[in-house]
Amino acid sequence: MAASQKAINNATRLRYIRALERFHKSIISYLMNTPELTNKGFNKKIDNALKLLKRIDEIDLYKGELKDLQNLVKKIIGLKDSEDDIEAIKENIIYSSNQLDKSKNAKRYKKDKHVNSKYDDWA
Repeated sequence: MAASQKAINNATRLRYIRALERFHKSIISYLMNTPELTNKGFNKKIDNALKLLKRIDEIDLYKGELKDLQNLVKKIIGLKDSEDDIEAIKENIIYSSNQLDKSKNAKRYKKDKHVNSKYDDWA
């Protein structure tokens, strides 16, 4: 029995999302854990990470965080042959990555300590 077209599209979409996440994670890990950063090493790391990403077809993403992740990956790729200082590039990428994580976490956690109705039966 062949898989339905919807299942194939879903699997392709998930494969693309995982490739984006893997690319993002590898670049962030490189920037955070490498003691002596250089533009040459950064460009080489992007080239290696791009090999996996290029094997997978690009798919349109519509969800907010996924679209932001896709934009961040494109931004990182755009900074590949930049003449900017590597520390400025690192700050820019880390800041954008933290903002992405912040937006993901904001939807996950909700503080209910300010909701008064929760404590009405205590009085």
